[in-house]
Amino acid sequence: MGRVTERRKVLRIRDGQVSSRPDTLVAEEPLEIRLNGKPLAITMRTPGDDFALAAGFLVSEGVLGATEELRSIVYCAGATQDGANTYNVVDVRTAPGVVIPDITLERNVYTTSSCGLCGKASLDAVRTTTRFAIDDTPPVRIEPSLLASLPDRLREAQRVFDRTGGLHAAALFSEAGELLDIREDVGRHNAVDKLVGRALQNGGLPLSRAILLVSGRASFELAQKAVMAGIPVLAAVSAPSSLAVDLAAETGLTLVGFLRGPNMNVYAGEHRIALRAAATQG
Repeated sequence: MGRVTERRKVLRIRDGQVSSRPDTLVAEEPLEIRLNGKPLAITMRTPGDDFALAAGFLVSEGVLGATEELRSIVYCAGATQDGANTYNVVDVRTAPGVVIPDITLERNVYTTSSCGLCGKASLDAVRTTTRFAIDDTPPVRIEPSLLASLPDRLREAQRVFDRTGGLHAAALFSEAGELLDIREDVGRHNAVDKLVGRALQNGGLPLSRAILLVSGRASFELAQKAVMAGIPVLAAVSAPSSLAVDLAAETGLTLVGFLRGPNMNVYAGEHRIALRAAATQG
């Protein structure tokens, strides 16, 4: 099985001094996801939690929504011509009776692209396939100070990032700020799929009382994955895209961006942010 990190020789230049040394890099390998024996998608990922990644991907596709709908996930033996197992191909088998949606080529491009399709068509596609309306009753209420503390806690829990500096992370927190789970990957979308997949495997969907925090920006794809898992709050340390904001407004998702120290922007779903004072005029 592929390793999370690999060693490569690097030429290092520091203050005009040249030296040669090994460097630790994050591993990146393709993962082919098959559904009931048929190829479905390929994603570039950091090896590890591959079964959770595949399960989470199928949650975002609207294929899976409950543990009992998943029969098995296995690595495919004989993935190469010589019969070797590369551990880069997984086959997800659904339980009998699970209805598989018509995942067309257009739909595949939509779910695997970082930008998705465009405009209203994308919003309609998510709205019609999600099983879990964002229904946190009573609504999750979060103090800004709690949100402000989460990025540092995410960073402290990134074990592989400390060795490589090359991984994104996604974490689930409870509404009280308890760290529930964290995953790292070369792709933010993969890290989120690993979180959601583990929740599916453990019978934890929908994640109706959870906060999802991602390193980097909040794209439409990440907002879509949060909605598909029933997550009410998505926070990012960088900017959201315009389509992510549109999707959040359409679905009731609370979307927070530029979460840095005590500062943040709330782009949608502000009713979940427990503000003690009226907003300043501006």
